[in-house]
Amino acid sequence: MAKRKISIEDGQAALTAVVAGEGGRSNLATAVRFLLEDLAELAPGNSVEVRVPPFGATQCVPGPRHTRGTPPNVIEMDPETWIALATGTLEWSDALGAARVIASGSRANLDGLLPFVRPRV
Repeated sequence: MAKRKISIEDGQAALTAVVAGEGGRSNLATAVRFLLEDLAELAPGNSVEVRVPPFGATQCVPGPRHTRGTPPNVIEMDPETWIALATGTLEWSDALGAARVIASGSRANLDGLLPFVRPRV
């Protein structure tokens, strides 16, 4: 399991600010990276790469490990879509249907893993 780089307190504060519409670029970046770390903990593995440019990417989902070049299973989206999916304000199928998510590869699917935002403490 990868070591968490963003504390739960800092990540939750940034996410709360972004969801409340008080984000700013710094909070948006922190919230995106925090949620990517959550995803990597929730679905550890290396078979799917989730990209949220320009802020971050993570590998997740159990399965065949990818080591070189472009991964065979890639999911990419903008930061707002990522936060909406993770928090449950956007469904995976709706995001795909509206082309807000680009998913390529047989394992490039997060349906069933979303939403996953932890409850407030």
